Amino acid sequence: MALLLTVGAAACSSTSSSSTTTAAGGSSSGSNGRTIPQSAYSDYTGVTSNQVKIGNVSTLALGLFKGAQVGTQAYVDYINSTGGVNGRKLSLDNGDDSFTGAGNKQATQNALANDFALVGNFSLEDSYGGTVLAANPGFPDVSQVLDNATNKLPNVYSPLPLKDGWSSGQMTYYKNKFPADANYAGALLADSPAAAATWSGEKYVAEQEGFKFIYAKTYPVTQTDFTQNVIAMKNAGVKILFIDQMPPNYASSVLKALSQQNYHPQVLLGAATYSNALIPAAGGAANVNGAYLAQNLTLYQGSDSSIVPAVSTFQDWVQKASPGFKPDLFTLYGWLSTELFVQGLKSAGKNPSRGSLLEALSKVTTFNGNNISATSNPAASDPPHCYLIAKVVNGEFQRVDDPPVSSSTAGFRCDGSYVVKPGT
Repeated sequence: MALLLTVGAAACSSTSSSSTTTAAGGSSSGSNGRTIPQSAYSDYTGVTSNQVKIGNVSTLALGLFKGAQVGTQAYVDYINSTGGVNGRKLSLDNGDDSFTGAGNKQATQNALANDFALVGNFSLEDSYGGTVLAANPGFPDVSQVLDNATNKLPNVYSPLPLKDGWSSGQMTYYKNKFPADANYAGALLADSPAAAATWSGEKYVAEQEGFKFIYAKTYPVTQTDFTQNVIAMKNAGVKILFIDQMPPNYASSVLKALSQQNYHPQVLLGAATYSNALIPAAGGAANVNGAYLAQNLTLYQGSDSSIVPAVSTFQDWVQKASPGFKPDLFTLYGWLSTELFVQGLKSAGKNPSRGSLLEALSKVTTFNGNNISATSNPAASDPPHCYLIAKVVNGEFQRVDDPPVSSSTAGFRCDGSYVVKPGT
């Protein structure tokens, strides 16, 4: 569905820590200015002598975000195979919000009552569960969150935090690579508030780097044929096309239409578009060859399996958790969220409380999932600014112009910075 494009933004930090001090109002201040209710330090919901029960609230309707629960389960199985965390195995309690706000809120309430923390959620309705999290600031949520207000809560941590901006390095790279095309840029965007907010940040950074958009149109979630958009872009003279926030099923339709109209602007793909399903759905390699990809993740669909050990580990455990499942962006989000949770849990003490977990997470200032992603700062909610560049060659995504994986940046380009649009 087109609404999936809202995840596209999620494609170097400092370390600091501070002791917890009791503050007025029965709360404590952890690192990075996060407030932790004092009552959370005596809240052991979901913890037994040999188990920690975690919840996941995702949208399973139409199979939308099944990957989030598959990825979460995969990491749970992986860490349990090593003996668990401090002598306790993890147990996953899955919830489905049925693609409704009421469902998301109720499932979050259920998790609050029964589970130690929420881990690996993914839903377009997460603002409803966010009201529960806001009212219960001692309840941890370690997930890839889309809703801006929920993202800002002190009890929410994301492996790849989202902000209203973009990596300037990507835009500088494209501007230098295709200087003659920069004044003739086009973009296609889904018609949703979240998509509009994400595009606003990306467009701001692109324009700061010298791009001029002469065509930028939204499309309804029901659209399956992009022929008229392609004809309009061709007539307008678009030379470089941003479809980096489109999910594969929509991007593939655009690529087909481009080929049918014998129109070949430079195509730019992104994290939401990257999928092993894209090229077959687009009509084959000839319709995608030459497209570029920029994202703050490795080529986790398999291309990097031989050079980034974390990729092969991820692929192997996904297949153990759900044989035959084809991992997608949401699968990796679930995996990374659980890995971040485990990193916090390991530091939360032998008898972890919700409060000690939140305190531990407030000190996680660097995270990259063993280099499966660029480094972020979850504690400060700072997104990564590093990225990789790939190109579709003979029907395969191949790294280009990136440093070696053995480099200090683990194969990511770290030029530029993450720029937040002023006023957001």
